[in-house]
Amino acid sequence: MKVAIIDYNAGNICSVQFALERLGLYPLVTSDAAVIRSADKVIFPGVGSAGAAMQYLQERELDKLIPSLTQPVLGICLGMQLLFDRSEEDHAACLGIIPGEVLQLKGGKLPHMGWNTVAGSELQTPGDDTFFYFVHSYYVPEGAYTMATTDYLTRFSAVVKKDNFYGVQFHPEKSGKAGQALIKNFLSL
Repeated sequence: MKVAIIDYNAGNICSVQFALERLGLYPLVTSDAAVIRSADKVIFPGVGSAGAAMQYLQERELDKLIPSLTQPVLGICLGMQLLFDRSEEDHAACLGIIPGEVLQLKGGKLPHMGWNTVAGSELQTPGDDTFFYFVHSYYVPEGAYTMATTDYLTRFSAVVKKDNFYGVQFHPEKSGKAGQALIKNFLSL
């Protein structure tokens, strides 16, 4: 199986790569459109800010490539948020793959950093109510594309899906066995 990790100068690329290697896969970390397009699965990771990330994607025309992908794509944290129309962070226009806006968490300690339960998504083992590791200050409200939620200051989307695009607000690559299982389930789609 050919797995591409989109390289767009975001953090957590190495930890995603190592998580895949623990599963016996050797992903290609790349910003090359032809390599990404030919992959069986694509992972769109992200730690950083929406504005800077979108600028980097636009400079390399990845903002046009990503919405055109037809294979399963998994957005992680910022990678999930960039799938939406826009973000309050940097007032950024995002990729517009999933309708909706990313909002800033308010009213408590930020970033939200720690373990929260997530249950009920197609990426999890049925009946699995598992803890995943979150680090973020922005969130996607519950909506038509929400597959699973969690709570911190408000209830929000922890897992989203539209067509072949999946997104997780948490970091499966830093979530131990539960995260490894989720990545494995995504790869088996």
